[in-house]
Amino acid sequence: MRRLLSDAARTLVPRHEERHGPLPPLMLILTVATGMVDAISYLALGHVFVANMTGNVVFLGFALAGAGSLSALASVVSMAAFLVGAFAGGGLGTRFAAHRGRLLRAATVVQTVLVAVSVVVAVTADDRVTTGVRYTLIVCLGLAMGVQNAVARRLGVPDLTTTVLTLTLTGLAADSTRAGGEAPRPGRRILSVLAMFLGALAGAGIILHGRLSFALGLTLLLLAVTAVTTHRLSASDAPWVRPRP
Repeated sequence: MRRLLSDAARTLVPRHEERHGPLPPLMLILTVATGMVDAISYLALGHVFVANMTGNVVFLGFALAGAGSLSALASVVSMAAFLVGAFAGGGLGTRFAAHRGRLLRAATVVQTVLVAVSVVVAVTADDRVTTGVRYTLIVCLGLAMGVQNAVARRLGVPDLTTTVLTLTLTGLAADSTRAGGEAPRPGRRILSVLAMFLGALAGAGIILHGRLSFALGLTLLLLAVTAVTTHRLSASDAPWVRPRP
């Protein structure tokens, strides 16, 4: 795994950005997890996002205007949980400001615990989404995505926010050579979009077959692998663990 991530890092990181080390492939895994989580929340928890807060703001407006298929309460709860998670992620960023490896490890451990709780809740409920199950999952997943978003922001790897693709897609077009730009990191940007797409595709496919706990379990596996791998890779004092300038 370590060698695989090292090879992937060399592919995804231009030579002048090698200070990011294995962070790009690790954050692509988190981007896949984001796609899965938003597929779960939108399709199984009543048309609400737990990672895409732009969507929730829009959904809240639609719900307040009377759109019957949307819940204003669900959007508000999701945004509140995300904000609490982002606050916690900011605290982790401050605590581990001197070591990006330990920061990502701490964040993914927290996420793993939160998603593990979600799996237990779904399994206990036999995948039936009652009101209590719905809001418990929204809170747990919203907290996890808030932590992830805040930590990704602190890590500062270009084009790998793990939860937002609007600027990534904009950069692909606006910075292209045809638009007069220098087209920096087009491969990484495309992989980021592809990772989110594949996560959403996999998550939706599983949910549409009625397997909520399985979709959550696969998300848990991705986060656990990222946490364990980051723990092993961050044991050294390599240049990539240092804070970005």
